[in-house]
Amino acid sequence: MASEHREEVVPETTDAVTPPAPATAVDRTAATAYDPYAGRRQAAYRLVQVIYLIFGIIEALIAIRVVLRLLGANPDAGFAQLIYGLTAPLAAPFAGLFGNSQAGGSVLELHSIVALVVYALVARLLGKLVWLLFGETRSAVTTTSSSVETRR
Repeated sequence: MASEHREEVVPETTDAVTPPAPATAVDRTAATAYDPYAGRRQAAYRLVQVIYLIFGIIEALIAIRVVLRLLGANPDAGFAQLIYGLTAPLAAPFAGLFGNSQAGGSVLELHSIVALVVYALVARLLGKLVWLLFGETRSAVTTTSSSVETRR
């Protein structure tokens, strides 16, 4: 509210008083919006991202395996042993699916390339399945309003 200041002015010949200013009206409105499904949607999004991260790491390891075999890396080197040891169980279900083409020391592992495609499809399928089961696609907004009016 505005503060009011009155002042009396006394002229030499007449008395005059300044009339008070009228009080102003104050309206205050507050609105709050809340989406009750936002938490569930965020949790499902995080779970899908974790699935994509895990399968992304798996695919990166298999892709490194394909490149190492294709470039004819020394299988006795520590890094090659690590990659081959980590990816052997991942590529095993696809072993024997195709013959391996060899030229010099290079090997084209077609079954590892098939494993890349299959794991990518499985990741996409699991991500969509998790989103359908746990992700809330509907949205609702609950709005609360309050109003204060002061009038004189």
